[in-house]
Amino acid sequence: MDVNAAVAAVAGTAGLCTGVIAMLAFRWSERELKKPTRASVRPESNAGLPGGVDTVLSVLSSSAVVLDESDGVVKASSAAYALGLVRGGRLAVDAMLQMARDTRRDGEIRQVELELPRRGTGRGDALAVSARVAPLGSRLVLLLVEDLTESRRIEAVRRDFVANVSHELKTPTGALSLLSEAVLEASDDREAVERFAGRMQIEATRLTNLVQELIDLSRVQNDDPLEDAEAVRVDELVAEAIDRCRQPAGSKEITMASGGTHDLSVWGNRGQLAAALGNLVENAVNYSPARTRVGIAVRRVTGQGRPLIELAVTDQGIGISEKDRDRVFERFYRVDPARSRATGGTGLGLAIVKHVAASHGGEVTVWSSEGQGSTFTLRLPETGTVRDRTSAGGPLLVNGDDDGPFATATFEPFPAPEALP
Repeated sequence: MDVNAAVAAVAGTAGLCTGVIAMLAFRWSERELKKPTRASVRPESNAGLPGGVDTVLSVLSSSAVVLDESDGVVKASSAAYALGLVRGGRLAVDAMLQMARDTRRDGEIRQVELELPRRGTGRGDALAVSARVAPLGSRLVLLLVEDLTESRRIEAVRRDFVANVSHELKTPTGALSLLSEAVLEASDDREAVERFAGRMQIEATRLTNLVQELIDLSRVQNDDPLEDAEAVRVDELVAEAIDRCRQPAGSKEITMASGGTHDLSVWGNRGQLAAALGNLVENAVNYSPARTRVGIAVRRVTGQGRPLIELAVTDQGIGISEKDRDRVFERFYRVDPARSRATGGTGLGLAIVKHVAASHGGEVTVWSSEGQGSTFTLRLPETGTVRDRTSAGGPLLVNGDDDGPFATATFEPFPAPEALP
C-alpha cells in the first residue's frame, strides 16, 4: 500500500512538473511571436503612416522621406536613395535633419536650397536641390526634395547664350554706327566714302549672317526634323555643299573633290541636312590656306547594330589643338577669333551641325592635328531602301588615323591627295 502511495505521489509530481513546463513553453512562444521582426522595423515599413499617405508619396516626382520622432526613416522613396539622402535607415544630410527637428519642435514648414555632393563621382560638381519640410500628423515629419540640377544647367546655358548673342550683335551694329558717322563726316571725300561704304557692307553682311544662323539654330533645336522627313540623296547634298563654297574656294585656289560610295540616301529634313554638310565644307574652306585641298568622302558603315552613312569632310588647314577639340561644337566658340572676324564666321555653324546630327539620330565627331588639318565626320542613319552601288577608284579619305588628315582606306573614293591637281 505504501508502494502504491509512493508511485502515485511520484506520478502526481511528474504530472505537475509537466504542466508547469508546458505552461512556461506556451508563455515563451507567445512572447516570441509578439517580438518585432526585421521586416516590421525596416525603414520601408508603412506602420504609423496616416491612411493614404503611402499612395500619395509613391506618385510624387520629388524625393520623399518620412521621419519619426527619433529621426528614424519610416518611409523613403527610391529617388531619395538614388540622391543619397538615406543611408542605413537614417537621413544622411545634416542640414535636412536639423530642419526636420526644428519643424517637429515648432510645427513650422521650412524650405531651403542646398548643394549636395554627387555619389560615386570624383568630380567636384554638386547636385542643386530644394528641400521642404512639413509636419505629418502629431509625430511624423515629411521631407520633400526636388532636384534642380538640370533646370539650373539649362538656365545657365540660356543666360550664357543671351550674353553671347548680345555681345555678337553689339559688334557689327556698333561698327555700322561708327562707319555711318564716318561717312557723314567724309561726305566731301569720294574715296573715303567708298571705303567706309565697303566696310559697312561687310558689317551688314556679318550681321545678316549672324541673325540667319540664330534663326537656323533656333529652328533645329525646336523643330522635329522627322515630321516632314524624306529620303535625301547624299550625292545631292554633297553637290550642293560644293556649289555653296565654290566661289570662296576658287578665290583661294582651293581644290574641292568628292568621292566614295554613290547612290546612298539618308532619312531626314533635306534643308537641315544640306545646311549641316554645307557648314562643314564652308568651315574647311575658310580655315584652309590657299592652294590646298578639301575633300568630301562618303561611305556606308555599321554603328550600334544599324547601317549608317558617313560623310567625312577633310581639309589641310590650321588644325585644332587638343584643348579646343572638345569645345568646337559649343555656340559662339571660335578656335581662332581673329580668323573668324576675317571670314565673317559667327561661331554657330558647328553648333548647328551638332544639333542637326543629334535630332536625326546621328552624331558628328572631329579628328585634328595642329598644322596638318582636320576631318569632321557626320554619321546619319541610312534609309535602308537604297542600292549598294559603288564606283571604282582610289583610296577613300577617312577620319581617325594618326598618319594625317588624308589617311587612306580600301574604299571607293575620290583620288588620293597626291593625285589631285
